[in-house]
Amino acid sequence: MLIIFKKLIFTGLFNFTLFLMLLIGIQNSSSKKKVNLLISETVSLPVSFIIGVSFIGGSLTGSIFNINFDKENNNIL
Repeated sequence: MLIIFKKLIFTGLFNFTLFLMLLIGIQNSSSKKKVNLLISETVSLPVSFIIGVSFIGGSLTGSIFNINFDKENNNIL
């Protein structure tokens, strides 16, 4: 249980640090686009922010879902 807690703390701090660096890095970004959603579209956001938030979201999702393969029985735990 302690290992899971350490993993969640590390993942949260790492991705929060990436998000802070992303916010600092997009200060001089001039190209802005809108993201089309199913219902409506977002406000104009810098392209680097959209890509960075997508990367951070994927990092969080990938660290939460952990698949362990048991090689002896060929089962997924």
